[in-house]
Amino acid sequence: MALQTVATGLSSPLFLTAPSADARLFIVERPGRIRIVQDGALLPIAFLDIRNRTTVDGERGVLSLAFDPQYASNGFFYVYFTDLDGNIAIERFSTSVLNPNVADPLSSLRIMSIPHPDFSNHNGGLLAFGPDGDLYIGTGDGGSAGDPHGNAQNTNSLLGKLLRIDVSASTAVQPYAVPASNPFINQNGKRPEIWAYGLRNPWRYAFDAATNLLYIADVGQERREEVDVASANAGGLNYGWNIMEGTLCYPSGACNQQGLRLPVLEYAHDDTVSNSVCSIIGGYVYRGSAIPELRGSYLYSDLCAGWLKSFAYLNGAATHQMDWGNQGVGLILSFGEDAQQELYLLSDNGSVYRIVRK
Repeated sequence: MALQTVATGLSSPLFLTAPSADARLFIVERPGRIRIVQDGALLPIAFLDIRNRTTVDGERGVLSLAFDPQYASNGFFYVYFTDLDGNIAIERFSTSVLNPNVADPLSSLRIMSIPHPDFSNHNGGLLAFGPDGDLYIGTGDGGSAGDPHGNAQNTNSLLGKLLRIDVSASTAVQPYAVPASNPFINQNGKRPEIWAYGLRNPWRYAFDAATNLLYIADVGQERREEVDVASANAGGLNYGWNIMEGTLCYPSGACNQQGLRLPVLEYAHDDTVSNSVCSIIGGYVYRGSAIPELRGSYLYSDLCAGWLKSFAYLNGAATHQMDWGNQGVGLILSFGEDAQQELYLLSDNGSVYRIVRK
């Protein structure tokens, strides 16, 4: 594989996506703007600018966006950001009727607010529509080290979770509904929005519609980084944090692993500076057409190491593991996927790169 430069001069690009059947690329900048690449050029005017509504303190900022499955007809898209109080905010916006390259900042509708007041890290960061048409939200455990508030294992908290909500009929009075098949609906002391729990900081996750699988790359504490894989229909799974970190008991010693979903792939932190790792950056299962030999492989990286790796998930295990080497483009902050299911890397050097055949 090789990398092809798509855009430069961006401010901390964290995410890339596109509406279905749309040739444009939409790039999230952490300080608060969403930019468009159209016909190979980065447009000077932002699609959306909410820099006055967020902060880049710690790990905060604008973290991702998702286009409504009916975006072509309703113009709705959803943004995941941290507000000025540090809370996780999910809001819906509308594209301008007069200009498809500009959104209406006054169209915002707050879908969900999740208090996150104590620490500036572990905000999660991704929202995405699943194959079922519902909106999924990956939240961090609330921050600091070791999940001091015990949020990840607390099913009465929305932190340290993967949430699933229905936004198909959102209004100011009822911004979302809870799907009837959610695992904890109508259970006392359990939030009905929860789809899965026991997550530390699921910075990026991905659905593979071709196999109906969900891949979650959960950032570890200090010893293990992990990728979890499960059926997209399997609600109520407990991914183990903070009972476990990867396949290791946390913080050490023995632990009760009964009922916990263990990762299909993990890697250890390395003490050597030249080969250090620190935070897994989850990608996607490649379903594009430009690199047919890569089709069906899940790609991932590490923030500190800068390498690109992949594996295929077969019969419950990570197989055909490949190391594509250090990409030499700085710190890799995120992956992106366009409407043709081609994949991209986003770097802290302000650039976006398309993954292409060498």
